[in-house]
Amino acid sequence: MKEINTLVFTLLLLGIFHSISAQVENSSSNLEYTMTTEENIILFGGFALAVVAIFLYLARDTILRRKTLYDKEEFESKKDRTYEKYHSDWTDDYVDFTYTRHTQADAEFRKAAKNSTLPDYYKILDLPRDASQYEIKKRYRELAKKLHPDKSKEEKPDETMANINKAYEILSNKEIKEKYDQHLNVS
Repeated sequence: MKEINTLVFTLLLLGIFHSISAQVENSSSNLEYTMTTEENIILFGGFALAVVAIFLYLARDTILRRKTLYDKEEFESKKDRTYEKYHSDWTDDYVDFTYTRHTQADAEFRKAAKNSTLPDYYKILDLPRDASQYEIKKRYRELAKKLHPDKSKEEKPDETMANINKAYEILSNKEIKEKYDQHLNVS
């Protein structure tokens, strides 16, 4: 693209330079510039080339556009333009935010709720179901200090700490907590 811009700029300068340095007849009495036929052809060709280059530069997106299956085949919607009404170039990168994507955590919740094996993370952290984010965080820190594997003398401190971490991970994230609460109420 830089090469095209450089070429167009060079041709414009060349055309300007040609028109400035045209031969002058009797410069003292007459101020008319005369150019030979060859110079006129070169000047006109340069400007025509510049116009074509500018046109191609401005139309590059349309020219280089990838053809879709719709473009290649004949459809009835092409005749009345219904396809274009709903599929414009402006909506190519449109993301539908109304569609809810199911995450891995959501799948785990559904599976556990179905099998009645969904752990009650509120009981693990010893919290009421309407606990605030502050209370959840505070209780997690207390239990983490108390039951940390380096300080605890329980039989399986790693497993206990993993459960506490999982409970905090679920309950501290508002979106995941809402999904968890939904699935907890179902079971």
